[in-house]
Amino acid sequence: MGTSSRTTPTVAVLLGGLSAEREVSLSTGRACAAALREHGGYNVVEVDAGRDLCAVLTDLNPDAILNCLHGRWGEDGCVQGLLEWMGLPYSHSGVLASALAMDKQRSKEVYRSAGLPVVDSVICRKAEVMAQHVMPPPYVVKPNNEGSSVGVYLVNAENNGPPQLDDAMPEFVMVETYAPGRELTTTVMGSRAGGDARALTVTDIITTGWYDYDAKYKEGGSTHVVPADIPQDIFDLCLDYALRAHEALGCRGVSRTDFRWDETRGADGLILLETNTQPGMTATSLSPEQAQSCGMSFPDFCAWMVEDASCGR
Repeated sequence: MGTSSRTTPTVAVLLGGLSAEREVSLSTGRACAAALREHGGYNVVEVDAGRDLCAVLTDLNPDAILNCLHGRWGEDGCVQGLLEWMGLPYSHSGVLASALAMDKQRSKEVYRSAGLPVVDSVICRKAEVMAQHVMPPPYVVKPNNEGSSVGVYLVNAENNGPPQLDDAMPEFVMVETYAPGRELTTTVMGSRAGGDARALTVTDIITTGWYDYDAKYKEGGSTHVVPADIPQDIFDLCLDYALRAHEALGCRGVSRTDFRWDETRGADGLILLETNTQPGMTATSLSPEQAQSCGMSFPDFCAWMVEDASCGR
């Protein structure tokens, strides 16, 4: 974190924003701001990231930025580039890692080059996907550059035809082979390249159906078993894969990598889905639970991200 002549450093918590994930970002940002105030030692200012963000931050001149934005513009390298330009230390990943992780197809290419297991996928026009099955069901259709399961379609083998996608879906979408099995996830904390990154633990996410937006963000939408009650070799593979994904993409601060595990196939059934460079920090979020299971309270977790803030990430 940067230093100034002020006795108490000012931390700007960026929240809200302009993406489809605005409401989740508001929840994340408010929770993190409250946690920082509980921790003490900071002058915490919540900043709703509108198109006047540069002017607002210029007037505020904070010592550090806690980036709590989700979705486009907030976690795809855009706001990171603005903060680099302004010379304001910020949390989480930098421009390149953020852009890579947000682009699901390109991040898969990075995973493959690092020897990490992923499913096959293609980028297709929305109209083509709605006209015919572009791969044998079951498969998943999702935007290539959104998160939080916004606009995710699971096309089962018993469906009569291709999916009819919502008007809000972009012109080009990702279609990927459906990976069956349990939903697992691992958080990584690390502040520098090739240095001190560590994988925290593994969570087994139990839902009654698809792990969609409601399952992620509504109370009771899912049950989190942390640490996951899975074989030790699978547990260790999750830690290893998440750490390798974090480093291959060049992530900084906190990231969270999601998996599917088909337990009938053992280690061969563990598939890496994606890495989230701006994990949710709400009451039902996974990364704070993992940090707490490792002995770090939510206020301490948020303070670590602030102290880790820098430029040139």
